[in-house]
Amino acid sequence: MSQWIDFRALRAKLKFSDVLTHYGVTIKGKGDQHHGFCPLPNHGGKRNSQSFSANLAKGIFQCFGCGGKGNLLDFAVLMERRDPENGEDVAKVAAMLQEKFAPERKEPKREKATPPAAAPVPERAAKSNLPVVVNEPLDFTLKQLDPTHPYLAGRRFTPETIAHFGLGFCARGLLKDRIAIPLHDQQGRLVGYAGRVVDDALITDENPRYRLPGERERKGVIHRFEKSRFLYNGYRITEPQSDLIVVEGFPSIWWLWQSGLANAVGLMGWSCSKDQAKLIVASVKPDGRVWILPDGNEAGERCAETVLKQVSPHRFCRWVRLADGKQPTDYSPDELKRMLPF
Repeated sequence: MSQWIDFRALRAKLKFSDVLTHYGVTIKGKGDQHHGFCPLPNHGGKRNSQSFSANLAKGIFQCFGCGGKGNLLDFAVLMERRDPENGEDVAKVAAMLQEKFAPERKEPKREKATPPAAAPVPERAAKSNLPVVVNEPLDFTLKQLDPTHPYLAGRRFTPETIAHFGLGFCARGLLKDRIAIPLHDQQGRLVGYAGRVVDDALITDENPRYRLPGERERKGVIHRFEKSRFLYNGYRITEPQSDLIVVEGFPSIWWLWQSGLANAVGLMGWSCSKDQAKLIVASVKPDGRVWILPDGNEAGERCAETVLKQVSPHRFCRWVRLADGKQPTDYSPDELKRMLPF
C-alpha cells in the first residue's frame, strides 16, 4: 500500500530552494523574492522575459507569462508534467519529494554494538520487479450507487443524464461520500472510477475535488491507472466527426450531452497528453473542426494552449473563450449552441 502523506507537513519541511535546485532552476533576487525565466514545461510562447517569480520563504510561485502559480508542491507537479488538480498525480510527486528531501528516519538503538546489516529493500524497489499493467479492465462494478443524491440534482442534471453516464453517490469504500464516475477506455471497457466530492467545503490537499484510481498490487501484478491514455466519453465517438468539442472536466461532458451536444470528449484535467491529442485528431475528419471549450480561468487557458499546440497542425481548431470564472455548465443549452454553431 502507498504511504499516507501529510501534504501540509511536507510543505513545511521542504525548502523551495532545494526543490528549485533539484529541477535545475536558477533564479536570482534579494531576500525571499526571486525572479527568472519560467521553467514550467507547459509555458507557451517565447521565454524572453523574466516572468517567473518565487517567494522562497512562503513557498509559492507565479509566472506572469503562462499564468502558472501555486505552492512548491504544485511547482514540482507541473515540473513532472503532471496535473496539480489530480490528487493521484499530486500524491505521487509528494512521495518522491518526501523520499528525497524529508525521509522518515528512526533513531538507532544503542543498547549494544552489532555488525552492520544489509539495508532492507524498500517496498517500492521490491515492487519494481513486478509486471505492470496500465488501465486494465476492472473485473467488478460498484454496487448500490445512489443516482438520486441532491448534489446531482443541484447541478441540474436530469435522471436521463445521470443514467446515461452511470453516475451515483458512493457510501462506502475508497470513494465514500463522493459521486462515482465510471471511466471507460477508448474500447469502451470499464477501467476505473473517479470520485467527486459533494461538498466543496471539504476540499483540501488530502481530500481533492476529484479522486482518480490509484496504483495497486494484485496477485503479483502492479495495476496502474493513467488518464493520459484515453479521453473521457471518447469511446462513444465511434467514427470521425465533422465537429468535436474538447473540454476539461466531467460535468462539462454531462451538461453538453444534456444540452443536445453529444460529440464531446474530456481531458480529465487541464493538460492534453500526446496520446489524447492523437485520439482527438483521429476522432475528427480531415476537413472537420475541433472546438476547444475550456473553463474561463488560467487553467483553462493552459488547457487550450496544450490542445492547440498538438492538434492544430493536423485539424482546424477554434478556441471558444468563456467569461472569467465561468464553466460550460454555467451556460444554457441555447447559449452553448450559439457558441458552437454546427
